[in-house]
Amino acid sequence: MKPNGVVRELARNYQLLIMFLPVAALLFLFCYLPLSGLVIPFKDFDFSKGIFGSDWMDPLLNNFDYLLSSDVAYRAIRNTVLLNALFIAVGLVFEVGFALILNELRNKFFKRVTQSLTFLPFFISWIVVGVFTYNLLNFENGAVNRFLEWLGLESVDFYSKASWWPVILTIALRWKMTGYGTIVYLAALTSIDNSYYEAASIDGASRWQQIRYVSLPMLKPTIMILTLLAIGRIMNADFGMFYAMVGDATLLFPTTDVIDTLVYRSLRKSGDIGMASAAGFLQSIVAFALVLASNYAARRFDRDSAIF
Repeated sequence: MKPNGVVRELARNYQLLIMFLPVAALLFLFCYLPLSGLVIPFKDFDFSKGIFGSDWMDPLLNNFDYLLSSDVAYRAIRNTVLLNALFIAVGLVFEVGFALILNELRNKFFKRVTQSLTFLPFFISWIVVGVFTYNLLNFENGAVNRFLEWLGLESVDFYSKASWWPVILTIALRWKMTGYGTIVYLAALTSIDNSYYEAASIDGASRWQQIRYVSLPMLKPTIMILTLLAIGRIMNADFGMFYAMVGDATLLFPTTDVIDTLVYRSLRKSGDIGMASAAGFLQSIVAFALVLASNYAARRFDRDSAIF
């Protein structure tokens, strides 16, 4: 666009630009201005000297050594990736499946009540969910163990068996987030032109065949985009969930210790701002690379399903 065309476009839409100014200010303050802190991972941070007055690390990547060489850090990185991959896969099945079920319901009152009830857990704090989980699973008085004893089975000490916790965390996350995650898929389903279903019905397609050959293909771009965005966050664990559910239970760390909880513990004990910033910087770089790789794969598979 020519310079005169830009000025003309700005003059024509000046009301929209004025409305956007507060958003632009917030973006600058909270998204772009903090980027100056990217130098912290490469510095021996000293509170008295500030970010730019602190000395550079020697060697420069010394803050990354702990994350790249420690067995504990390797375990945290592994758990972060594997658990988030599990959450993404299970979440996709539950959210798409539940959206399809709601879309098939014909009783509008029952549909609205069901959607509201499943959406309600999203507003419950992870602290409250952690308390519920403890009261269900603790060895001495947990409801699950009391039920097992009633059945004549042995009690299970869930808080000493790390192998159980990927499943427990997945169940808790799905209970809390399925209703919220269904909204986008349900919106995409309701926007599908009803003539597609009418044509399929005239051709003799059953309800299951309409879901398989109409609903799911129409949902594919939404599924791909949301999955790509989720992959971009695969190195960022939900600190609130992990700390509220697991806390400092060291026996569970082999399967539940993630980068965010590791950095929090390390920062709480040592106060090493540089190492914590290095962890965040590494998470961002890996997430950016994963988004690019996933988007490239999606574009090769279906150009319309890619983000860019």
